[in-house]
Amino acid sequence: MLDDSRSLARVDGLLLEWFAEHGRDLPWRHTRDPYAILVSEVMLQQTQVDRVVPRYLAWLERWPTVEALADAPAAEVIREWQGLGYNRRAINLHRAAQAVAARGWPDDLTRLSGVGPYTAAAVRCFALGEDVLPVDVNVERVLRRTRHEFSSAAAQALMDLGATICVARIPRCEECPLAAECPSRGIREEPARKQGPFEGSFRQRRATSLRAVAAAPCVLADLDDEAVRSLERDGLVVVEDGLVSLPS
Repeated sequence: MLDDSRSLARVDGLLLEWFAEHGRDLPWRHTRDPYAILVSEVMLQQTQVDRVVPRYLAWLERWPTVEALADAPAAEVIREWQGLGYNRRAINLHRAAQAVAARGWPDDLTRLSGVGPYTAAAVRCFALGEDVLPVDVNVERVLRRTRHEFSSAAAQALMDLGATICVARIPRCEECPLAAECPSRGIREEPARKQGPFEGSFRQRRATSLRAVAAAPCVLADLDDEAVRSLERDGLVVVEDGLVSLPS
């Protein structure tokens, strides 16, 4: 990648100028609260932005602080998460909140449940103001195609550019503020292999079982045993004396 300081300033400037006019107005961009940022990043893992926005707002209205979430019953956290998919994220977020409430934010955020290198970098950048660039799929694509380096100040702009302009299969190069600086202009890519359909999948079986248990405790014999055991391993349900319920 190009790393000359003048080049960095130039491409940063072009990108930020574009972002000022075209950037998405997302609610988590109006806070520096590490808890709120963590909630948004966990929800955004494998879930579309438009689906996340109303759920994020509802979540923070119900549990506005990390302490409030830590004190919440796990069952209520799981119920609130219903519909977002990949339900183990709810349990991981709850466990992370409990750890922070008990011991504070760790220096190494990846010590928190469900927090990997990207999510840790996002919290450090967007909440703590550290000079670190979070690299998600969209940012990686822009970096690879432009062969430029960018500062952490351009992180949100890079995400929006990758999500709306520098998309994988048919990039909208004619609208890109970096087109003149990009050696990959006009090149199309095959999209990454998508996950298999939800309908008929084991994920659907898990979701169906969890939805039933979230409504009321169920007899194990009436449920999909394999799906329930998988949910049990993830800490999403408790099986006791043949009865399946949410954790307390």
